[in-house]
Amino acid sequence: MKEENITNITEFILVGFPTAVWLQILLFILFLGNYLFVLLENLVIILTVWVNGSLLKPMYYFLSSMSFLEIWYISVTVPKMLAGFLLHPNTISFLGCMTQLYFFISLVCTECVLLAAMAYDRYVAICHPLHYPVIMTTEFCMQLTVSSWVCGFSIAVAKVYFISRVNFCSNNVLNHFFCDVSPILKLACKNFSMAETVDFSLAFVILIFPFSATVLSYGFIISTVLHIPSASGRQKAFSTCVSHLTVVVIYYMAVIFMHVRPRAIASFNSNKLISAIYAVLTPMLNPIIYCLRNQDIKDAIKKTLVNGCCLFWRDTSF
Repeated sequence: MKEENITNITEFILVGFPTAVWLQILLFILFLGNYLFVLLENLVIILTVWVNGSLLKPMYYFLSSMSFLEIWYISVTVPKMLAGFLLHPNTISFLGCMTQLYFFISLVCTECVLLAAMAYDRYVAICHPLHYPVIMTTEFCMQLTVSSWVCGFSIAVAKVYFISRVNFCSNNVLNHFFCDVSPILKLACKNFSMAETVDFSLAFVILIFPFSATVLSYGFIISTVLHIPSASGRQKAFSTCVSHLTVVVIYYMAVIFMHVRPRAIASFNSNKLISAIYAVLTPMLNPIIYCLRNQDIKDAIKKTLVNGCCLFWRDTSF
């Protein structure tokens, strides 16, 4: 590659989802509704956990932390995607792109570690129920949560640093709806091998260790559940893990497809589709999955909403 073909990129153009105008408007309405719904449902969960004393337990503490993460996670990508349906071209500065990439990677890594912490919580609850209150104290839960955020945001620093140092050719069109690693490296034409290696290596590390901890936790959980003599006891014990296990499976399926590969795949349309599902649909499904099989939190949400409506009408009435 000749040196004169290298250029300093000051902004990127996000292709998004190029379709007919009427479909652009329809997608804007659908994604906006999804975005507002995700914000609402996660705010309701956070409020429900913190105003109901009966839910101040490690499992629900982690659930509220996950909801807090989901709010920030979807807010990193969706607003810019919504702008792409209305603005043509939809541009983002180089600094803005790297900032978006940093927070996106940080939150993905944080969720990975947080899911492992939640798996450990379920392991202690089922395998060591008598020691659960002693092990899973409030202080320890806070330490696990803070460690998840520190780990995620620290790893993202190295990944984004090396990506921001690569040289780009004259093409600044990102075939995506937000700044992700794969489409950015696709535009690189020099000195991107180090960034690619660092990205792949750190993605592998941040996935393999939490994933191993999660698998190990569920290995012990399954072994313990199978030794429970009664069928109803086994069903009750494992039912406390079904929601978390479902979220873990969805998370790793999407993340492994998107990130654990050394080079950007050729089909960017399929990549954008998976990214849309991962960035928009899963934050909506996760709270539903967690609450669907949990009668305690469903009752608490109903109670919180009823009390909130009563207070609203009381304050606004004469």
